[in-house]
Amino acid sequence: METQPRVVITRPGKRGAVLAAAIADYGLPVARFEAMSVEALPETPEQRAAWLDFDQFRRVMVVSPFAAECLAEALDRFWPQLPVGIDYYAVGAATAAVLHERLGVRVHVPPAIAGEDTSEALLTLGSLRALDHEKVLLVAGEGGRTLFAETLAARGARVTRLAVYRRTLQPPEPAMAECLATGHFRALVVSSGEILDYLARWCSDAALNQPLIVSSARLATLAGKLGFRDPVVARGATPTALAAAVSNACDSQEADVDQDDLEKG
Repeated sequence: METQPRVVITRPGKRGAVLAAAIADYGLPVARFEAMSVEALPETPEQRAAWLDFDQFRRVMVVSPFAAECLAEALDRFWPQLPVGIDYYAVGAATAAVLHERLGVRVHVPPAIAGEDTSEALLTLGSLRALDHEKVLLVAGEGGRTLFAETLAARGARVTRLAVYRRTLQPPEPAMAECLATGHFRALVVSSGEILDYLARWCSDAALNQPLIVSSARLATLAGKLGFRDPVVARGATPTALAAAVSNACDSQEADVDQDDLEKG
């Protein structure tokens, strides 16, 4: 086992690499545990029908960057020129960035006053409060939370929910399993409830006592229920926000150790 504990991050793919670089910029060593893989689902008749009738939707909600990539690829095939009159919504800044880059559209995101990028925060937008008979497309992954679809339907929307990708949980490699079992890491960074719930089964009491950086108050609440004793809520799910929270937590941890040393002396 390495003598120097690292910051363990669980975000998969390219976004995980960006987060790792942001944390490394603070001088902190990083270990990546890709606890989840994502893959696009084969096109279904339901998906094809939605793409062909895309101009019939008044609002399009996208829950993740990978969902945004899947949507953009589908629209590139079916709509060389995007239909007008559609409002686009994204749960977070990263998802909005993909939609803007790939489709060139303006995107509604959770209001800054909400303080976090979550489904709950996005649903506070005034334009989503009354949706009388409006057709809304929700682009998401397989399974997942039902909050969006249920809330929009309760507000009068006619919701079509499309699952465009699949998430698959991956077990840790032996070295990472030992790291989680012994708590030999500096901090743990998680921005998914599904991953957080999965990680808890690998974590010992020592690991549960280490700083846990999460991207929302909802995840902090879940962390407490799972036994994590030191959840820290970052100012969002962006690499910049998560890396800053990691740095602050690690600095605070070092200050506590220094103070203990002084008291012992």
